Amino acid sequence: MQKTLFRRVRTAVDRVGLLADLRADFAASLVVFLIAVPLSVGIAVASGVPVELGLVTGIVGGLLTGLLPGSSMQVSGPAAGLTVLVYEAVREYGLRALGALVLTAGLLQVAMGLLKLGRWFRAISVAVVQGMLAGIGVVLIAGQLYALADADAPAGALEKLGGLVTLLTDTLASADSLAALAVGVGTVAVLVLWPRWQWGARLVPAPLAAVALATTAVGLLRLPVDRVRVRGLFDAIQPPWNGDFARLTEFGVLGTVLAFALIASAETLFSAAAVDRLHDGPRTDYNKELIAQGAGNTVCGVLGALPMTAVIVRSSANVYAGARTKASRVLHGIWLLVFATLLPWALELIPVAALAGVLVHAGWKLLPGRELGPLWRDHRGEVAVLVTTTVAIVVTNLFEGVVVGLLLAIVKAAWETSHVHIETTTTRDGRVRARVLGNANFLRLPRILDELDALYRAGDRAGHGVERGVELDLTGLRHMDRAVHTALSGWAERHGSLRDGDENGDGEATGRVVAV
Repeated sequence: MQKTLFRRVRTAVDRVGLLADLRADFAASLVVFLIAVPLSVGIAVASGVPVELGLVTGIVGGLLTGLLPGSSMQVSGPAAGLTVLVYEAVREYGLRALGALVLTAGLLQVAMGLLKLGRWFRAISVAVVQGMLAGIGVVLIAGQLYALADADAPAGALEKLGGLVTLLTDTLASADSLAALAVGVGTVAVLVLWPRWQWGARLVPAPLAAVALATTAVGLLRLPVDRVRVRGLFDAIQPPWNGDFARLTEFGVLGTVLAFALIASAETLFSAAAVDRLHDGPRTDYNKELIAQGAGNTVCGVLGALPMTAVIVRSSANVYAGARTKASRVLHGIWLLVFATLLPWALELIPVAALAGVLVHAGWKLLPGRELGPLWRDHRGEVAVLVTTTVAIVVTNLFEGVVVGLLLAIVKAAWETSHVHIETTTTRDGRVRARVLGNANFLRLPRILDELDALYRAGDRAGHGVERGVELDLTGLRHMDRAVHTALSGWAERHGSLRDGDENGDGEATGRVVAV
């Protein structure tokens, strides 16, 4: 009797807990949905694809990736971090090829997850990631400044930056461009100021409030600005065909696929680390999350949609809104599907300049601001990697810029880990004992040889001659690569006999290597 009563009480408690979780997830899903709509549409416009494809990616991120294991709180969808790369890919290879690129990148992510490579993404230099985001932010802002004035942007990043003066003069000379600029600047102002109104920010997310206010102002004032163009959800979907997959044999296409996979994976897993710090629930399984993202991108590729990543803005909003389970992510995908199917006409009311304002604000947040000061004081080498990565992305493209940043980070790490110094002592018989300490690799070899040569020359100038000489002791080295071993052995041979003791019997060794 007591056991039966206990089971009934426990069942009732579980049902109450389940209902409480469902209510919390339902409310959180609405908040995420309201944030996802303007961001998905804006990212699609900035990527040069139909706006519906941004919503399709958000729907897949909710309904598929949201159900799969990995992270419990992350929300996936189109991200500003891939906007520049997608825009260049669409311009270079065409919209129809986008599906093949995203599908292949998704399969590559699944393979990396199955091979348990997820944890290795945590080994990527933070400076490279910050530089990548900063480079994306610069290019994104440069392109969206043109959209703020309803103007056509040049093709390359340098051309966009170089044309800003002309853009300003053309905008000041056009009443229509000034009207669009006012809408865009007003949107940015709302995005900045809205979070300071705590009651309003809890009720309506800032991106939705900014776009809604801009849309209302344009409608009431009948401003002559460009608006979003909608073709319909199913008309926008363009699955890839055989000819699109044939392009995967091209070198440039393979580089783009690799960039999609690596950047989307890195952004997702860095987001996971940040989101895990915001809640007390289950921690992210990086390999399973990588598989979930790969599955989502595979489906997005089949539908010809934008690539997806976990998005920190939506994920953090999901946590702060009180989400407790994966249900909030799935429900947000359902709301996106209902909206895109039943209310596509609502998108045609949105001014393009308002979406540009949302993305200018998003691009600005990608730039390192307050972090640069402390970073410069404590880790100037990290600042060099960050700035070099940013400049390389702006000058070349996203993939090549990241590769440059990674190579510089590797060189920097090799240089910093090769801490080596020479301690000198004088023995009773007048010899100088040079003890090399630390980690010696080829990067530090010139310095080591210069110091040893200086010690030897100093002995000659002091009149010590061969009798005193320099005794080389390498027992304090924790690591020595082949280049250092060969060079120091050669140095010892040139300045005396290479021995551990008196191998030649002459007692006059000046370059004795104690241990190699």
